Amino acid sequence: MIVLVGRMREFGTTVFAEMTALAVRTGAINLGQGFPDEDGPPAMLDRAVEAIRGGLNQYPPGPGVSELRQAIADHQKVRYGLAYDPDSEILVTVGATEAITASVLALCEPGSEVIVFEPYYDSYPAAIAMAGAVRRAVPLRVEAGRFAFDPAELRSAVTPKTRAILVNSPHNPTGTVFTPAELAAIAALCREHDLIAITDEVYEHLTFDDIPHVPLATLPGMRERTVTISSAGKTFSVTGWKTGWICAAPELIRAIQTVKQFLTFTAAAPWQLAVAYALRHELDWVGTLRGALQGKRDRLMAGLAAAGFEVLRPSGTYFVQTDIRPLGFADGLDLTRRLPELAGVVAIPTQVFYDEPEMGRHYVRFAFCKKDAVIDEAIARLSRLG
Repeated sequence: MIVLVGRMREFGTTVFAEMTALAVRTGAINLGQGFPDEDGPPAMLDRAVEAIRGGLNQYPPGPGVSELRQAIADHQKVRYGLAYDPDSEILVTVGATEAITASVLALCEPGSEVIVFEPYYDSYPAAIAMAGAVRRAVPLRVEAGRFAFDPAELRSAVTPKTRAILVNSPHNPTGTVFTPAELAAIAALCREHDLIAITDEVYEHLTFDDIPHVPLATLPGMRERTVTISSAGKTFSVTGWKTGWICAAPELIRAIQTVKQFLTFTAAAPWQLAVAYALRHELDWVGTLRGALQGKRDRLMAGLAAAGFEVLRPSGTYFVQTDIRPLGFADGLDLTRRLPELAGVVAIPTQVFYDEPEMGRHYVRFAFCKKDAVIDEAIARLSRLG
């Protein structure tokens, strides 16, 4: 008997679950899944405990508690100059993954096409498949030491069936931050073809080398056609809280909430109140985190280069991409499955995030959101590969 519906049969256990289980089973250092070793700001954590002890343990409003929606609106206005009505243009979700999935389900008909940049985060194709839509992948290729797309290839991916472009910047898994010219090219296509942009901006606060994050919604003509998604998980080092949000025009929010209410209905109230506090009072803490992560990035990059990898410098996120060919390896999936035995470390093979795996077969992703001692031990172990 066939159990799983056909459109979901290409999706099994995620590579993150596979590699994390491999780390647990072998005792290897986990530089695969992107979760930090340390918790977020103590005062924020205290607010969550206070909310639980104070009895805020029942259903909050479906759109999210008013304190968080107002804090998100204020954050967008102060940081980016984007004005959103907290009552009609902001929706709180159970993490960014739910926000992305609910947006695709709400806005894409079966058979409509969604453009993604590959390598892509693994929930994107699954969300598109659940909607019965069709993904069209535009590759990011290494040019001048960073992953970038060809505007001509992006333009050629648009067809009369194209409904949306899913944009992730800062980009996981490559660490690239789209340039103003790249964002302008995306915006021009959206305006020209009346497309919706769904933007995954969960690493908005984690950019390096003084490179700013620029929301696509700030570009001319994009405020009303962009579904902007972010979350507290990466910004405040609480990935387990699964507290995300969407900022968009009222008609887009209404459509997405129609779907979201039948997925999870609402998100946990204690986390929402704590995140509202953090958005107002803990962005200096985030600035310190960003500086620390830049140092960890540089620490891991130097160690990987010394171990023999070709290392690509990320401008944001938690992740470093490496080319494994200088070490004599050609298949990242094979290497990462053997890496606990060879070096006692777990990483993520980049090829699993491509429609055409051959394009990414020689890349492996390492996470640097770990304690310095963990990074140093991982580097010492990886030096065995040489």
